[in-house]
Amino acid sequence: QVQLAESGGGLVQAGGSLRLSCAASGRTFSSYNMGWFRQAPGKEREFVAHINWSGDRTYYADSVKGRFNISRDDGKNTVFLQMNSLKPEDTAVYHCAGTLRRGSPYAQDYDYWGQGTQVTVSS
Repeated sequence: QVQLAESGGGLVQAGGSLRLSCAASGRTFSSYNMGWFRQAPGKEREFVAHINWSGDRTYYADSVKGRFNISRDDGKNTVFLQMNSLKPEDTAVYHCAGTLRRGSPYAQDYDYWGQGTQVTVSS
């Protein structure tokens, strides 16, 4: 089992950058495929990015491709989401998630979730 805690959210102007972190507890973090999802008010949770357990495969939603970068540091039990060229439509609560199953863009495939961190992008 793994527990996840996000940090790094905040208020930023459009065009700015933020780096989100997701710290994981547990010795087996390196075995987990990890994802980032986001949920804006009144909208469903949507996939943002995922990275496989070995860190050599990543996948992004079309809406963030070329602007966001997901990475992991297993020595620190942490997964990161670097967000550049932020837009007001990126405003949401961002959650990290983990699974021992194959990583996917579907929230139901992830077993462990953090509480989320708020990202607000002003125009």
